[in-house]
Parts: sequence; structure tokens; C-alpha cells
Amino acid sequence: MNSTRLLLLAIVLSVLTSACGITSGTFSRTGTSSGSSSKNMKAIETGVASWYGPNFHGKLTANGETYDMDGLTAAHRTLPFNSEVIVENLDNGKSLKVRINDRGPFAKDRIIDLSREAATRLGVIEPGTARVRLYLVKGDLDNSRVTDLKVANYTVQLGSYQDRAFAEKKAAEVDGSRVEELRLNGERVFRVYFGTYQDPEHAKQALDKLQADGHDGFVKQIEND
Repeated sequence: MNSTRLLLLAIVLSVLTSACGITSGTFSRTGTSSGSSSKNMKAIETGVASWYGPNFHGKLTANGETYDMDGLTAAHRTLPFNSEVIVENLDNGKSLKVRINDRGPFAKDRIIDLSREAATRLGVIEPGTARVRLYLVKGDLDNSRVTDLKVANYTVQLGSYQDRAFAEKKAAEVDGSRVEELRLNGERVFRVYFGTYQDPEHAKQALDKLQADGHDGFVKQIEND
């Protein structure tokens, strides 16, 4: 009888010990918890998160996707598209991984705009905003031209070439332009840019002058590559 009681006691203690090891967190649709995964990640930014939903549902995001407010996505001013970050809600301890597919937020002092579903899981819907910390999970900032995650920079792109010689020839036609080498889908690409601007309107004014001189191009956010 005593041995039976000892066995039952050992089983109960084992269950309690396992339960104590469970970490709370928000679960993704795949069933994996992201509640404790931020511990080994590098924090890249801390600030205020907001969310956006019905008014934008079904419209195109900045990277050309159709916005789905029920997906686990977010908008950020400068992080490369398809970067993945863990968003930790500092007000309630919840965390969740989201993918960057849009640009924003543009309200002062906010660093990320969450989809409605992401905001729901993080407990941001009711208060509207929350203090958060971002951890980079997927994405390359080592080769990024981002110097301040909160500040977007713009330029005028005048051309994109696979041969550097053609890029250099185009750059020689426009004083003040530059050639930058990028690696896209494993291939080298040489792009010709003119100027760097924090105000997109200034970039548009520069483009107008360039077009008046016969040079086609378009304004783009530098960090979109």
C-alpha cells in the first residue's frame, strides 16, 4: 500500500513540475508559442504599437500584397519587407511573431502598426495602443542602409541594370547620381540613384527637375530593397 502511495505521489509531483515549466504566450496558427522565444533574440526597437483594420482590409499594402486584417502581419517604416519580428507587449507580457508587409505607422512616436488579428492576440484592440519591444527574427539589418529605424529615407531611382558598365554610363549623365550594388534573388543588380531625402515631397521635387531634363525615374523608399 505504501509503495502505491509513493508511486502516486511521484506521478503528481512530476505533473506539477512539468506544469511549472510551461510558459504563457500567444500562439500562432501553426500552434507554436512565441511567449518565450524573444529571450534569445536581439531587441531592435522599443516604442508604441497601434493597429489598423477594416478601413484598409482588401486594399494593397506597400509591398503589393492584398491586406488581410485577419493575418499576422504589420507595417513598419523602414524594416525590409518580409522581415519577421516578435512583438512583445510590455503592458501585459504577451508576444507574437508577425511579418512586415506594409509601411507605417505615420503617427508620431509609434513604431509598428499591427493587423487586427495580431492586435487581438497581443491585447492591443481595446486600449488601441501598447508599449512594445521588437525582436528581429528574420531579416538582414547588417547589410541594410537603415541608420534610424524610426526615420524613412527616400531617393530617386534612375535605372536598374545587370551590367555595372551600363549603370556607370547612366550615372555619368546625371551629376550627383550614384551607383549602388544590390543582391536580389542571388543575382547582382546595379541601380542608379539620385539624392537622399527624409521628406518624400523633396524627393518628388528632385524627380520633377530630373524629368524636365529628360531623365525618367521614380521616387522610392531606400530601405524597400
